[in-house]
Amino acid sequence: MKNHCSDRARQMLAQEAARIIVEQGIQDYRIAKTKAAERLGMKDRGALPGNAEIELALSNHLTLFRRESHVDLLLIMRRAALAAMDMLSPFSSCLVGPVLRGTAAESSSVNLHVFADASEMVAFKLQENDVRYKAFEQRLKSRRDRLETFAAFRFMQGESTVEATVFPIDGVRQAPISPVDGKPMRRADKKAVLELLAD
Repeated sequence: MKNHCSDRARQMLAQEAARIIVEQGIQDYRIAKTKAAERLGMKDRGALPGNAEIELALSNHLTLFRRESHVDLLLIMRRAALAAMDMLSPFSSCLVGPVLRGTAAESSSVNLHVFADASEMVAFKLQENDVRYKAFEQRLKSRRDRLETFAAFRFMQGESTVEATVFPIDGVRQAPISPVDGKPMRRADKKAVLELLAD
């Protein structure tokens, strides 16, 4: 019986965390989980759901409560991703993250991985296209279970915020670890994004 209660508590927490992510625009699953636990009065850390459970609850929430608007949002964001990928095509750009997985909320960014000998090359390409950007650092977990820091650029493509993280050329062979399921991040090239849009 205790296990059943624990499973139910985790499910409730995951659903509340998903609601917080959508309504408050929080991107960090850990923060959303903590807020959900506080809101539901469940401080027992053992009952906190994993990120994969949050992702599933988020997907269910978007399908249940925002079906049509969510489909429209994904379409807009995937088109923005494609336009940004076209602009950054010399860098073998790939789509990753919530826009690819279909769990993007209004506050989500379009996440791209690009590959270059130097991040300055990406900056020059953005400048060449009169794109105003903000440079920042992105920390991602590598396969060896350690955090690495990468240069990244944030810019607008239409109405969507795009975050392009720059990897070395050989980084195309090894995707960083997904914070959702602990597996290498799924990456989609232009052809795969076109197929998503066709669906």
